[in-house]
Amino acid sequence: MADHSSPSQVGPEASVRPQLPPVRVAIVEDNTLFRQMLATSLSSEPRMHLVTQCASVAEARSAIKPGMVDVVIMDISLIDGNGVALGISLQRNDAHLKVLLLSAHNAMDLLLDLPDAVKSRWSYLSKNSSVSVKTLTATIERTAAGRQVLDPNLLAKAQPRAGTSVSKLSARRYEVLRLLAQGLSNSGIAQALGIADKSVQNHINAIYACLDIDADPSANPRVLATLRMLEESGSLID
Repeated sequence: MADHSSPSQVGPEASVRPQLPPVRVAIVEDNTLFRQMLATSLSSEPRMHLVTQCASVAEARSAIKPGMVDVVIMDISLIDGNGVALGISLQRNDAHLKVLLLSAHNAMDLLLDLPDAVKSRWSYLSKNSSVSVKTLTATIERTAAGRQVLDPNLLAKAQPRAGTSVSKLSARRYEVLRLLAQGLSNSGIAQALGIADKSVQNHINAIYACLDIDADPSANPRVLATLRMLEESGSLID
């Protein structure tokens, strides 16, 4: 198997929401200090519009109405319930709502257990990673645009399990898959790797073929590839 150990080097990427309204964001976090820090950071970003911030499941159910928010930043453990269950419930009432799970628990594998109907609309960042405002806002934008984003620092530690389809990828294609799993566009991947956009698409097509991902119009192949990487990789939990 090719060496997949080199960490991702992600360069700047143009906004995935050019000339569009700011992303409408809600925060559901029971740690007051951390919630206020998030709110302050997002409020200073012109591409973000903070709609509401909630400290509990009950507050979130009352405050977040269908069509009101594009992305909910969600903690896992809340004072009166579970953030994952809350996110699923909110999404069942809002087909366009996305969830960014932001938690101290390095548990990206939780995404694999989500119902199929909502799985593609979740992203994950770890509070234990060095989550900068730039990383957070980029992740929110990519999630709002329909891409699934996994924590880049945890992905840098990932290694494919022996015998899996992901382990059969070349080192270059594994790196393309790792950047794809961070929600980068083809042009963003090309910029990060210093290759042409057409070369990126060729690599992605080869990745889909290796992972046996069909061109199903009802599914997002980038999300399917991201979930396959998550399922078949180890060392994703600190």
